[in-house]
This record gives sequence, structure tokens and C-alpha cells, in this order.
Amino acid sequence: MEAILNEEYKQQLLAEEQRLLKGIRRADTNARDLSDEPSARDWSDTSVRDEEKDGQFQEADINLTTLHQVQDALKRIEEGTFGQCLVDGGPIEEQRLRAMPWTPYCLKHERLQEKERPRRIFTL
Repeated sequence: MEAILNEEYKQQLLAEEQRLLKGIRRADTNARDLSDEPSARDWSDTSVRDEEKDGQFQEADINLTTLHQVQDALKRIEEGTFGQCLVDGGPIEEQRLRAMPWTPYCLKHERLQEKERPRRIFTL
């Protein structure tokens, strides 16, 4: 039964890996296209283009972070540790795995990790 579940998760993770790779390539291409555009006529055009480019890079960065998590989860499947919390080796809740199969932590330890991480505050 566990082998069947792991195979299901593996297929989900492989599909997610492909989706993320496409997203990273698309964001990279879009950012490059924005960089290759002829010079803007005024500062507001330049500002808008820079904002769009930053958005593309942010999207690629988020996708890259998730991609690494997905690839780590695929390694855990191969190692036989998939579904075990990286903190204490206990089981990760099934509902949590179904929602986000690349998660490395059970809910308890994820909440502790979130408390320890500094909040990112975005400003203009």
C-alpha cells in the first residue's frame, strides 16, 4: 500500500517539477524580452518596464525555491524517508501531503519553523 502511495506522490511531484521548470523558463524569457525592448521614451515607461521585469524575476525565484523542495521530496521517495518529518522523523499528516507533497515538515514543526523565520515585508 505504501509503495502505491509513494508512486502516486512521485507522479504528482514529477508533474509539478515539469510545471515549475516551464514557469521558470517562461519568466526568464519574459524578463529577457522586457530587457531587450528599445529604450523607453520617458522615465514612467522605464519604471513600468522595470516593475514588470522585477515581477518576472520574483515569480522565477518563487518557482525555483519550490522546485528545489519538489526535487528534495523526490530524493526522499528514493531514500525511503518520504512522509517523515525532517525534524523528528515522525509522520507528516496525510492531508498535508495530499495538499503539498513536497512538504518536509509535519504541521507542528512547520508552525515552529514559521515562527522562527523573519517575516518578509514588501515595500515600494
